[in-house]
Amino acid sequence: MAATALFQSTVTPITSARRAPANFGADPRNSLAKCSKCSLRHVCLPVGLSDMDLRQLDGLVRLRRTVKRGETLYRTAKPFESLYAVRAGSFKTLILHSDGREQVTGFQMGGEILGLDGIGTEHHTCEAIALEDSTVCVIPFKMLEQLSHEVPSIQRQLHRIMSQEIVREHGVMMLLGSMRAEERLATFLLNLSQRLFARGYSPSEFNLRMTREEIGSYLGMKLETVSRTFSRFHEAGLLEAQQKQIRILDVKGLGQIVAH
Repeated sequence: MAATALFQSTVTPITSARRAPANFGADPRNSLAKCSKCSLRHVCLPVGLSDMDLRQLDGLVRLRRTVKRGETLYRTAKPFESLYAVRAGSFKTLILHSDGREQVTGFQMGGEILGLDGIGTEHHTCEAIALEDSTVCVIPFKMLEQLSHEVPSIQRQLHRIMSQEIVREHGVMMLLGSMRAEERLATFLLNLSQRLFARGYSPSEFNLRMTREEIGSYLGMKLETVSRTFSRFHEAGLLEAQQKQIRILDVKGLGQIVAH
């Protein structure tokens, strides 16, 4: 399985790239969410929809919500009511073990959907926490479900997103079950690079919004192992790492680690 498929949905890249600013997303200042006007529509729920279908989706997605860094968007066991499209900023999702330990299950950035975990049981099975000041578009699920029955293209898109989430989970299981530490971290960095490029940002120079401890939780690695692996990549000339600032120097070299 390709490295870029292990963590998040496949997205369509755009040609221009710029260095990622503090928020990976669109300007959150407008009070009314409009999918048809959003710069992230090529990587979010509206991708591939016609102008007519987009206008119907505009009528559904009317509310934005701001979530400050460290605040929770939704909690485990809370009733499921909406999906959330990340408009600006980034999030982590995690599950809480009975002994109080946290397990990070994913990192989401602009254009990606949160809340799919609640569809089956109508209660959330994980928590979503903002890694920085963030904004989400609130998508009432019952209304979306009704609209998807009326507009087949929206139903297909919703099914595609759900399918990609299943593929992502299978990829993470393979990652944790069969890859060495170097392969896990290289895969993570390559996937993050590809997702940033698809949003018009530099694929080679960016800030990590998550801590190394959070990366370790997601990849099934101890903090010390994550730090040592970053150091090995630095010594091998694959990247430069200054705290959370990452500069990838050898994409091909990272890819060769994953391919082995």
